[in-house]
Amino acid sequence: MKRIGLLSDTHGFVDPKIYDYFKDVDEIWHAGDIGTVEVTDELKKFKPLRAVFGNIDGAELRAEFNEFEEFTCEEVDVLITHIAGKPGKYYQKAHERLKKKSPNLFICGHSHICLVKMDTQFDMLWMNPGACGYKGFHQVKTLLRFSITKDKIHDLEVIELGKRV
Repeated sequence: MKRIGLLSDTHGFVDPKIYDYFKDVDEIWHAGDIGTVEVTDELKKFKPLRAVFGNIDGAELRAEFNEFEEFTCEEVDVLITHIAGKPGKYYQKAHERLKKKSPNLFICGHSHICLVKMDTQFDMLWMNPGACGYKGFHQVKTLLRFSITKDKIHDLEVIELGKRV
């Protein structure tokens, strides 16, 4: 079993509450718009990190992270990117990738809206953890925490860190 802490859209800010909520996770996954390399350096000191760059991320982050990250966790095929759209309305690059091989779990960020949904067209679970930084239009900073055991994704929790202000 793996416990995962999922976040996105930090925009250069690591809320200290993340450390409490992610203290028991095995890995942190970041779905882009990291903001600064200091964010990923700080998170890597705390837990193993998987991340993708987002549209606001500069050359240093783009040199370290990919636009798409594809891997297997336990027996779940995972695909992470920053800009993907949502089920039924995917961004072209993401849609082309999904048509070639859809994962069991597809993760994105960008919208600043926390939402988890089954995509029946691609038979996969789609997750967007919302935004946990201060920049953007979201009202509440959010994270997701969940477990993967063999081919099962379970114990999903939506975590609210508080108002964006």
